[in-house]
Amino acid sequence: MAVSGSKDFEPNVADYVEEAFERCGLEFRTGYDAVTARRSLNFLFADWANRGLNRWTMNQVSQTVVSGLAEYPVGTITATVGASTNLVLGNTITGQISAATAVVLTKPSSTTITLSIPSGAFSAGETVSSTDSGGSATTTTIAANPSIEDVRSTIDILSAVIRRNNTDISISRVSRDTFLNIPNKTTTGRPTQYYVDRQITPVLKIWPTPENSTDIFIYDRLVRIDDADTSANTVEIPFRFYPCLAAGLAYYIALKRSPDRVQLLKGLYEEEFIRAADEDRDKVSINLVPSYTFVSAVS
Repeated sequence: MAVSGSKDFEPNVADYVEEAFERCGLEFRTGYDAVTARRSLNFLFADWANRGLNRWTMNQVSQTVVSGLAEYPVGTITATVGASTNLVLGNTITGQISAATAVVLTKPSSTTITLSIPSGAFSAGETVSSTDSGGSATTTTIAANPSIEDVRSTIDILSAVIRRNNTDISISRVSRDTFLNIPNKTTTGRPTQYYVDRQITPVLKIWPTPENSTDIFIYDRLVRIDDADTSANTVEIPFRFYPCLAAGLAYYIALKRSPDRVQLLKGLYEEEFIRAADEDRDKVSINLVPSYTFVSAVS
């Protein structure tokens, strides 16, 4: 007997919903069944974020700092501009507000550019100038307010460095109180600390305020899993989390539709979650070194 030779099993939202209903001893019948199940699935994704998951949605962001500018959005801001043949990868984009809003295109598109800029630096109707490497310039107009959905999808920042002269220098994350108690936040120099202001639209605040516009602030961030908007959507999770997702959705649905199975399904979900979470980690060697900082001798 021959094996299938395929490794492409990827359930969509409808498959997970049907599996969850069957585990609850129910039949998936009505359109509302699909609506309530998708809502539960999106709540489940929020629970996973609170548990510190989404490692597969980790991405690295590189932000060139701007001299004298201490606050940056956590992610990228996308703006749509009028079509222009000069709006290509590598062009420098500057706006009317100030030279400090200068950024570089990160997508080779004639109509959509991705900017990593201070929140509010560009707005609808503002003109921007695109200059290519040969000095040819084109002025165009932003057609819509910049989208900050990518910024809002940030769950947390994991680590960060400052790159200067091709050398990465580690910088430390500080708390809100520590950042608030910095006496002079306008001090300029090479940034050594950063604070993540975790608002609905998160902002990175770095200190000292950058002394140049050439250092690159590089950080790893965790972002949200894509929503389950329709039953035809697939789910943005790795293969090893399939059982955990099915078990979690069954538990959430049981809370509403099959209370007699809640404890059974909750126990199965927590077991599957622990198994998946234990696998979703960096498998590296670790060295534990004791600290003698507070050792005292008693005579």
